[in-house]
Amino acid sequence: MWQEKDNKLVREFRFKDFQEAFTFMVRVAFIAEKMNHHPDWYNVYNYVRIELTTHDNGHMVTNKDRQFAMEIDLILA
Repeated sequence: MWQEKDNKLVREFRFKDFQEAFTFMVRVAFIAEKMNHHPDWYNVYNYVRIELTTHDNGHMVTNKDRQFAMEIDLILA
């Protein structure tokens, strides 16, 4: 579940292994390129943390971030 913290939408993901986590990250990267909206993220083995904020809008959460979060959720559906 996405949480809004410190002017960011944040979500943590855990996967079976590194390959599954990395595949997820690649899929997110394609969405980011399509939207021209890139996440801050962190990955270790099967763990991925994504933080979304709109840099061009003073690092605040905008509808663009919420839309990106919904697109990411669709990957997991």
